[in-house]
Amino acid sequence: MGGGRWIRPEIYPLFAAMGTAVGLCGFCIFRNLAINPDVRINRDDRAAGVLENFSEGKSYKDHGLRMYVANRAPEIMPGLNKYFSTSK
Repeated sequence: MGGGRWIRPEIYPLFAAMGTAVGLCGFCIFRNLAINPDVRINRDDRAAGVLENFSEGKSYKDHGLRMYVANRAPEIMPGLNKYFSTSK
């Protein structure tokens, strides 16, 4: 092997994929701990029992990304889809 190179260049895509996965998992965990109405961390909130907080649940479910894509067509490449689906 020789040289003593610690990180080889062919491992960079693996690092990128793993870093993206760990970042996404961390984001989801933080989002649930911070603003999910069903997750209660401190003792006083847990002692309250089951709360009927439908407005908090609706605002948690209808987050910014969901509102952004709500009125858009479920297409990944709309231009390419139109090109191949329309008749000439």
